Amino acid sequence: MPTLPGLDRERIRQLFDLRQRGDARVGDKVVSYTEDPYPRFHELREQGPVVPGIVHELLGFPYPATFQALPEPDRPHFSVFDFETCDKVFRDEVNFPSAPEPVSGRGGVDQSMLSMNGVQHRRYRALVQPSFVPKKAEWWISQWIHTTVHALIDGFEADGKAELNVDFDAAIPVLTITGSFGVAVEDALSIREALGDSYGAGVQRLHELLMPIIEARRAKPEDDLISVLCHAEVADDDGVHRLDDDEIFAFSNLLLAAGSGTTWKQMGITLTALLTNPDILDKVREDRSLLRPVIEESLRWMPTDPMFSRYTGADVELCGVKMPKGSVVHLCLGAANRDPKRWDDPDRYDPFRKPQPALGFGGGPHLCLGQHVARAELHVAIDALLTRLPNLRLDPDAPPPQIIGMYERGPTELNVLWG
Repeated sequence: MPTLPGLDRERIRQLFDLRQRGDARVGDKVVSYTEDPYPRFHELREQGPVVPGIVHELLGFPYPATFQALPEPDRPHFSVFDFETCDKVFRDEVNFPSAPEPVSGRGGVDQSMLSMNGVQHRRYRALVQPSFVPKKAEWWISQWIHTTVHALIDGFEADGKAELNVDFDAAIPVLTITGSFGVAVEDALSIREALGDSYGAGVQRLHELLMPIIEARRAKPEDDLISVLCHAEVADDDGVHRLDDDEIFAFSNLLLAAGSGTTWKQMGITLTALLTNPDILDKVREDRSLLRPVIEESLRWMPTDPMFSRYTGADVELCGVKMPKGSVVHLCLGAANRDPKRWDDPDRYDPFRKPQPALGFGGGPHLCLGQHVARAELHVAIDALLTRLPNLRLDPDAPPPQIIGMYERGPTELNVLWG
């Protein structure tokens, strides 16, 4: 059991267990997508790179799943399933912007950098990006990731068994991010819980927790992310730009929602791939340099968020399909990353295949800002598990991991033994 103060195992389960979160709500119950979507992805790709409709409906999921740019019931919807077309749309922010209208950069996730376009997005990203470039990964590792990872393992190492989703994976990203804000561990789960209502009362709760920290760092900087953001500036033809308090809050909100909601699931997927392929796991134990291709292949083989969306900025034609202005274009990264035109035997998890870029972190101007922090979390965490837990393996007496979810995919449980 984790020994970090303020971490309650059952509360973590409620916040992070995909079976409790579900993909849609039907009455007072949540419903999860539990099928393997990839056979259907291949069928849809063969129909053409662009198919009218919404990904989950085309997969046969009959419930009203929500995600970025969903539900948007009053707009035409189209879905893209091949690598080349997804990549093309990601790179074209003029015809396929991230939001149909300009956003404020203040408040909830829908008003954050995620939905910005053009000059506004480039300027905002230039202000926040310096803390997320590859050379800053060691700063994140030494300040927060290493301590969090090893403190969690300290809590269960002597037990000889654990359920890694709850005991390990889920806590690492949220503690890393809140730690970079200067938030105490005991408040970290309150912040993550508030994100469940990030467009309503949750925004107010986050505001109460984060604004005093932002104000304090403006007055007296420390060695943390909020301090960097408070004092960041960028110059362009329109002068010198800085982030105000509301913009820093909006970015913090986005980072918590995106970072703590994705990396833990991708960590679970990567560990599932290793633990269900013991021959690969043995090679990684012997040669830790293989961790990098192991992580990259998991991002290709099964990205935790297999779909992101764009809007049409004008009447456009894509691969022969006409789309009116304001349509929603769903980019199915899960299908694109298994496009047989780009990868041989694409359904096979193979970290030894020839490396080439995939879309696990999206693409184009909105390529995931936190990708290098996420990779650092995955690398440090898995390396520590293999170092400290000898003969780490799945528990044969427990349910095997099952990867579920429509737009947020991850394993149900990761019950393991060692020793």
